[in-house]
Amino acid sequence: MAYDMKMDKQKMVVVEGSYAVAHAVKTCRPNVISAYPITPQTHIVEDLSQFMADGEIQNCEYINVESEFSALSALVGSSAVGARSYSATTSQGLELMHEVLFNVAGMRMPIVMTVANRAVSAPINIWNDQQDSISQRDTGWIQLYAENIQEISDMTAQAFKISEDKDIMMPSMTCMDGFILSHVYEPLVLLEQDITDEFLPPFRPDRILDPKNPMTFGAFADPNFYTEFRYQQEQAMQNALKKIEDVASEFYDMYGRHFGGLIDEYRTEDADIIIMAMGSIVGTIKDVIDRLREKNVKVGLLKVRAFRPFPAQAIMNVVRDAKVVVVLDKNISLGMNAGALFIETKSVLYNTDIDVPVIGYMIGHGGRDIPMSTIEKIIADAEEVMRSGIRTESQFTDLKEELI
Repeated sequence: MAYDMKMDKQKMVVVEGSYAVAHAVKTCRPNVISAYPITPQTHIVEDLSQFMADGEIQNCEYINVESEFSALSALVGSSAVGARSYSATTSQGLELMHEVLFNVAGMRMPIVMTVANRAVSAPINIWNDQQDSISQRDTGWIQLYAENIQEISDMTAQAFKISEDKDIMMPSMTCMDGFILSHVYEPLVLLEQDITDEFLPPFRPDRILDPKNPMTFGAFADPNFYTEFRYQQEQAMQNALKKIEDVASEFYDMYGRHFGGLIDEYRTEDADIIIMAMGSIVGTIKDVIDRLREKNVKVGLLKVRAFRPFPAQAIMNVVRDAKVVVVLDKNISLGMNAGALFIETKSVLYNTDIDVPVIGYMIGHGGRDIPMSTIEKIIADAEEVMRSGIRTESQFTDLKEELI
């Protein structure tokens, strides 16, 4: 399903990406917001704070804290008593939350957090890549990556609905490229309050901390019980695969926009070369594909929106008939000389009947520009792989030779 911008043109406004996220959070009617400012996430929580001061968010507590660790820890308490809870962070702030991320997921708390993706230090860098959230991929959080600010806005309401489903009850990160999306101004349709109220009913969990009905959260588990907790978390992640798709369809039915689901395809039907990527780089790739299609280069795009749970079957269905798969990663798994999306894709294709070369490129680290010429060169390399049959693995692009 494709989004027809003409349908919503009369409703469009031009706002900053951070404002779009804050407005989306507002329409989801959170009960508790707790966050600590950090570049480039700060505008999100500033806007939310302003909404609170102006009385535009009702029945909500905004907790000022001294660190990101405290911000998420506060939400452990609020979520435990049944409050719809939200936070936002980035980079070092997300890494500081690392311990608490496991606690939230392990206690099955459906907190939603926006991550304005930013490189992690050292060296210190405030620009965009996706290393911060990718580094947290095994903490038990659903991870969704946005291409543009319409998507991060729409994704916010969907994330609450996915996480709060009784068969899932897992937290979600909605990830947007820092500065590229958080600080850009684009036309979009803001979430309407009346439709969102219908789409996302109030949170009514089955189990909460209540003195009238005492329960234990985050209890001690010895070896006789611990494995089963992990098994149940994995089952919840697998349940989320279908739920993500179902919620996207429901969102489309109610709002008329399809910014959701596990993956998106662009001109893949007859593609010999399929490029896989996540985040804002997708827009650049589409422009390159359109240009090369005019030269009869059969290239298409597989946009991965859900990195956790990983949409293995959906990916296999798309790449099955390709001649080369190219994976672009704005992160690196140090010691593997490869990015996470590349590693995961190779893993799911291993020992299947799909025999397609998969080549990977690590790009855009620390906010380095990714011009169309870089994408075109990568596609030219993929064409050479098709001709020669020589399979490469994963490599850096656009290295400055004088610096290495």
